[in-house]
Amino acid sequence: MLRGWLAALAVLAGVSLAYGADSTGPLLAKEKQWEEARKYLTDGKAAEAKAAFEALLTRYPNEPDLHLFLGITLLRLRDPQAAEAATQRAIAIDPNHAEARTLLGWINSEIYGDFDSAIKQYTKVIELRPDAWEAHNNLGVALKKKGELNRAADSFNQALKLRPEYGAAWSNRGWIFAEQNKWREARQDFEQALTLDPNDDGALYGLSQALREARDYAGAQKVLGELISRSPNFVYWLEWGRVGLIRYYWAGLLIAIAIYFKGRLKKARNQFDGG
Repeated sequence: MLRGWLAALAVLAGVSLAYGADSTGPLLAKEKQWEEARKYLTDGKAAEAKAAFEALLTRYPNEPDLHLFLGITLLRLRDPQAAEAATQRAIAIDPNHAEARTLLGWINSEIYGDFDSAIKQYTKVIELRPDAWEAHNNLGVALKKKGELNRAADSFNQALKLRPEYGAAWSNRGWIFAEQNKWREARQDFEQALTLDPNDDGALYGLSQALREARDYAGAQKVLGELISRSPNFVYWLEWGRVGLIRYYWAGLLIAIAIYFKGRLKKARNQFDGG
């Protein structure tokens, strides 16, 4: 689980690094150490980044970006409590800091499972940036995890309205349809997500489930085989085997039925000929 949220964090860090480059305040803009600290983070040198951000904070304690980036760094160092505290300090300094609220919402949802708090943060981000499709997608994810599927679908719809080529929202909406047993719609969304991003393993796994529900067992096994070739995940192997059993069970059953009726037909002919 930890490796999974660290992978997601890498995406958030990339967005935040780009944000920091574009919106650096005048105080930090002249600081060479600010640039160095962010480069450490980009290069995966979390300990060095932490030391650099903390050194900067001794001189600029009221710069919210420094607290935000320290929070991201602390997550890289697997210290979520300290990361949350740093992110809270960024928001205390600037209550309208959308990136800090996004990170706090993510911590609430992915680490603590506090979906209500995550929903509150993401909703505030949407108030600040109503055209940010990522914020609508984030809100949808939190709502889905809370079990509010219809509201989650509305959020994904809004994300797609703002950015139709946003593959993650297609995949996420596909899983909403899957939970509602709307497998035809789910399949369409997973296929669209894969058209936009062929490397979306979540959408690929969703497609395998949609194919299984449509009784296209050969297709489901083929998709699962592609997943296994990318990542030898035991879950994928287990599902591949289960689909295979179902697939060959039905094939065997049809053969047995065919043999049975062939025997009955032969017996009926023999009786007719004898009569």
